[in-house]
Amino acid sequence: MTRSARRTRRLLRLAGAGAAAVLALTACSSSSDSSDAPDTGKPGSSGASASPKLSGTVTVFAAASLKESFTTLGKEFEHRHPGTKVSFNFSGSDTLAASITGGAPADVFAAASPRTMKTVTDAGDASGAPVTFVRNQLEIATRPGNPAKVSSLKDLTKSGLKVVLCDKTVPCGTAARKALDAAGIELTPVSYEQDVKSALNKVELDEADAAIVYKTDVKAAKGKVRGVEFPESAGAVNDYPIAALKNGRNTEAAQAFIALVRSADGRKVLGEAGFLKP
Repeated sequence: MTRSARRTRRLLRLAGAGAAAVLALTACSSSSDSSDAPDTGKPGSSGASASPKLSGTVTVFAAASLKESFTTLGKEFEHRHPGTKVSFNFSGSDTLAASITGGAPADVFAAASPRTMKTVTDAGDASGAPVTFVRNQLEIATRPGNPAKVSSLKDLTKSGLKVVLCDKTVPCGTAARKALDAAGIELTPVSYEQDVKSALNKVELDEADAAIVYKTDVKAAKGKVRGVEFPESAGAVNDYPIAALKNGRNTEAAQAFIALVRSADGRKVLGEAGFLKP
């Protein structure tokens, strides 16, 4: 091979190596650009799209016995979703159901019995099927120290003893009547109250010696009353259903609040308040 031919061959080898290097650098650059691309959250990208940001007020109508636990969950909800506010209306379940079917604006209804929830579903005001999220059991609330020595439902019939019951139309009153019937006891209270907190308040203010309320309300009173268990309460446990409402103004926030109530964190708050698992 001549000197000129050898020189030409070397030049060709160098040109080929340079082209390979350029191709390698191009591939590397392409790979780097792909991995460093921002996550758009659009279909085809590696990241999932973020859930919409919640805002505005979610209005919750809830049974009076849920006041303490739902207030705690409401604050937690607002903490998790900055820009939201949870507005509560706590009252007797039948009163709340009547307000909802009458057109009162609300996003969520949490009732103390399936019967009162049925008032809302039968009127077509619920969005989706209600779900039971907790249960609650009755207890006798007496004054601190139990000066009347109440130890059973029968003791509530003692002469001169002032007893308060929830009205027969509200869940705590219906449950109390069921327990009294099971025990074969006729009882004439000094008053019927429109919700369980009002019944409990009569004992706290020394306006009554005893009241049949929920265990959760005795616990929430924090020593202002004393609780007395009775066996008939086992047959009068109330299921608590919750549902979003069809005419609610903040559908997404309503569903998110219900999800929090039913979550592990929600069950923990409700369990600490004395509610039973569904």
